[in-house]
Amino acid sequence: MTPSKSSVTPLVFVTGGVVSSLGKGIAAASLAAILEARGLRVTMMKLDPYINVDPGTMSPFQHGEVYVTDDGAETDLDLGHYERFINVRLSGRNSITTGKIYESVIRKERRGDYLGATVQVIPHITDAIKRAIDEATQGFDVALVEIGGTVGDIESLPFLEAIRQIRTDRGPDKAMFMHLTLVPYIAAAGELKTKPTQHSVKELRSIGIQPDVLLCRSEQPLPDGERRKIASFTNVSEKAVISAVDLDNIHKIPMWLHAQGLDEIVVGQLRLGDKAAPVADLSEWIDVVNAVEQPIDEVTLAVVGKYVDHKDAYKSVGEALKHGGIRQRTRVHLKWIESQDIERDGAEAWLGDVDGVLVPGGFGDRGFEGKVLTATYARQHHLPYFGICYGMQAAVVDVARNLAGLEGANSTENDKQSPHPVIGLITEWRTQSGEVERRSEGSDLGGTMRLGLQEQRLKPGTKARELYGKDVVSERHRHRYEFNNRYRTQLEDAGLVISAKSMDDLLVEMIELPEHPWFIACQAHPEFLSTPRGGHPLFIGFVRAARERRAGGKLLKEAQA
Repeated sequence: MTPSKSSVTPLVFVTGGVVSSLGKGIAAASLAAILEARGLRVTMMKLDPYINVDPGTMSPFQHGEVYVTDDGAETDLDLGHYERFINVRLSGRNSITTGKIYESVIRKERRGDYLGATVQVIPHITDAIKRAIDEATQGFDVALVEIGGTVGDIESLPFLEAIRQIRTDRGPDKAMFMHLTLVPYIAAAGELKTKPTQHSVKELRSIGIQPDVLLCRSEQPLPDGERRKIASFTNVSEKAVISAVDLDNIHKIPMWLHAQGLDEIVVGQLRLGDKAAPVADLSEWIDVVNAVEQPIDEVTLAVVGKYVDHKDAYKSVGEALKHGGIRQRTRVHLKWIESQDIERDGAEAWLGDVDGVLVPGGFGDRGFEGKVLTATYARQHHLPYFGICYGMQAAVVDVARNLAGLEGANSTENDKQSPHPVIGLITEWRTQSGEVERRSEGSDLGGTMRLGLQEQRLKPGTKARELYGKDVVSERHRHRYEFNNRYRTQLEDAGLVISAKSMDDLLVEMIELPEHPWFIACQAHPEFLSTPRGGHPLFIGFVRAARERRAGGKLLKEAQA
């Protein structure tokens, strides 16, 4: 059933042109943050044109980070930008791929739902896309919908056709188009060139989409002359040609776009004036920017992983570390280290000059021994250590081998014949909703994870309990292997403290070493719940521990907030 025009959520569709990786996700999230600051209830979603059902089995080197939502959906990293910029918790409905759409349509065709009709891109695929958009955005004052890829790509055509239909059906006061393009600076000529933007808009108009707003990405602010030229050649109002200049701090972008009146254009066209506050309250964002630009301290933190050549593979980790610094006016410098380099050169060669080390998640045996060596070095040298997922498992292996005397201890992911499999693949567990899930070595990779938000109980008297300030917390998970309960007693006797367990007491969620200044590791992924305005207790605590080490155990007096 098609929703009535009065009941549908006004939509802002965000497309990109000229080149990829222009920052559509950050731009869309920044606009959403301004609209939220005007009192509107905002949500966001991403339409990705790749045929994978989700990015869960895609290589981090190719796709970057897999972001996980509360309901366990594995999504594009742009959903992380969305959740960090606006106060909303997204779900799998907010991440749609070509694979998801075609999978749902083919399933219906096999059931006979189309009554023998020939199933086609138009209307069946486009109708499925439109339904997915409505399901994800209903109940909000406004929604921003980002279409992945670059205009001109054959893969994104069904999505562009679907949003063209939505605009035709609902009108400009219920659907508007914002297009992000590149305005390159040609150094030899000393000029900004508008021609790529003109051609990108021409490509859009050829398929029936006329942008209402242009965000022009450039190295320097867009001069009035170029703004007028772009407006003239693209049939876009001059005031709606917005300069999206390169900034040294992404948290400045909401203020930059607000200063050019972008939110007022959206509020005006979508007739949101009766719901929106007349002025955007961006004070929280101003506080974030001030904390970044006027730090009272600084630390250098190492991130030892296996995908560091592609920084987007650890996007949320890097952002969460910076958030931990923002919350205490500390500039965080990140040193990215390939774990295989630790194996080759030793930990001292790479970690001797840092104030703390974080070992993030990962899969497979490549570089795992480098992570274990990192945990060993941090433990022996009282270097603040933060292990996440695989980083926790590496720390467990270190304790097993070097403190508990379990020679050959390992994860069965890396050595199925290990005499001491302290990390193993569990075959059954109960989800937060009470359902029993099962998996085995033969299960599809895309369906063998423990995924999504799950509760855990913290042990009184532990550093983890002190940091969180509560007995029960919820964190998002994404992993296949777990702490082997057969070794709980042996490892605890060796000095390991199990500081958090699942609510049924079956799964180890966090560990720590009490005699160490700061050695904490968790099975979940707390980076997915960190935001620049709120931070996360573990990341704030980790950065503080690094500051303590840098200051020789005594922090400088902090300025009063």
